[in-house]
Amino acid sequence: MDKMKSLFLSSLLVVVSTSGLAQNPIIQTNYTADPAPMVYNDKVYLYTTHDEDNSTWFTMNDWRLYTTSDMVNWTDHGAVLSYTDFSWAKGDAWAPQCIERDGKFYMYVPMISNINNRGAIGVAVADSPYGPFYDPLGKPLVQSEWGDIDPTVFIDDDRQAYLYWGNPNLYYVKLNEDMISCDGEVVHEQMTHEAFGERKGNQKRPTLYEEGPWAYKRKNKYYMAFASTCCPEGMGYSMSDSPTGPWVYKGMIMEGDRRSNGNHPGIIDYKGNTYVFGFNYDIHFSKISQHYERRSICVEKLTFNPDGTIQQLPFWTAKGVDPVGKLDPYRRIEAETIAWSEGLKTEKSEAGMYVTAIHDGDYIRVRNVDFKKGAKSFEAVAASSSSGGQIEIRLDNKEGTLIGTCVIGNTGGPESWKTFQAQVDKVKGVHDVYFIFRGGEDELFNFDCWKFIR
Repeated sequence: MDKMKSLFLSSLLVVVSTSGLAQNPIIQTNYTADPAPMVYNDKVYLYTTHDEDNSTWFTMNDWRLYTTSDMVNWTDHGAVLSYTDFSWAKGDAWAPQCIERDGKFYMYVPMISNINNRGAIGVAVADSPYGPFYDPLGKPLVQSEWGDIDPTVFIDDDRQAYLYWGNPNLYYVKLNEDMISCDGEVVHEQMTHEAFGERKGNQKRPTLYEEGPWAYKRKNKYYMAFASTCCPEGMGYSMSDSPTGPWVYKGMIMEGDRRSNGNHPGIIDYKGNTYVFGFNYDIHFSKISQHYERRSICVEKLTFNPDGTIQQLPFWTAKGVDPVGKLDPYRRIEAETIAWSEGLKTEKSEAGMYVTAIHDGDYIRVRNVDFKKGAKSFEAVAASSSSGGQIEIRLDNKEGTLIGTCVIGNTGGPESWKTFQAQVDKVKGVHDVYFIFRGGEDELFNFDCWKFIR
């Protein structure tokens, strides 16, 4: 058995055997990579790149947004920006980062410039974290040589903003208060072994730094996490007492693994915990053994030592992280709010996002649903141009207690939405809820939102 086939089978076994409990990867309806989490108003906004379903290399055309208030149920908001929104760009919507300043949101994105056919970094601005974003410059913010990719942006406590980027070198520049212009010259960090670790056998890349930097601050210590070595890439990090260095290499956050050939760290503090995001190939390898760049974002909790160094993690676990909040079932919940799913896709229309490609046996799991006021009925908004189907409502696992079945009929079209209701058995307490879809062999219906009635 060759190595890739063995890897495929082991990854498939992990996904299949743990799907009832799995949390990683956190997005299953689309391929996502290059996580850029941002905390704003007590919610996590996760901006991602997007590998197209037919990618054989890095086929990436837009940036997506997912949000959560509990770290386990993620709401899909679809594409919020594309390289086509920049008149000077010709493709390659690679690793982004978004940051808020004074009520505006600035998204830094690398693309291939049609000015010189090389990587360049642009900036888009919005009045909301959901967009719409627009290009205020009409030209790159940073354009120099190949390697102008993977921007990370950081605003220090003194309000000075910094933009870092680069492969195989690390660069930074100070940003002006407007966040769309540079203050001074670009600085090329000294790529020393002390700063970023020693890589042996590659004179062109003498340090462990590869790409994908992420700037982070904790207790007056500055961290520069990065994709380390290649390939596969792990995640390493360096520390400093200043946002401009000197940096001192401290070790690995996670060793490289062929189940995640590349990597790109994103680190946030949220509700008393610190989380690191990255990606693996588990969803892809569960479908096909051939290696393509079809990646899926994962998250784990970070633990720090007393001196500020990071305790190394094993490879991404299937379990992922625990919930840090409860889901209120009595308000409208978008169907694309998902902890885990199988067989489904999401689409965006003028009316908003919805779940589609629903077939018999597919399901959605939402976690930590708090039925503190009980429930007497269930409502689902759905649309179908076929004979429709049913939604089985089960508690705590796929074969768990069946509390109700909602019958979805033909509504006259795939976006002709109608509300369907079902009575549910008595339920109280906190449960994971599974929506199991049943019906014929063809696509059943599209699913927009749901709620329980007290």
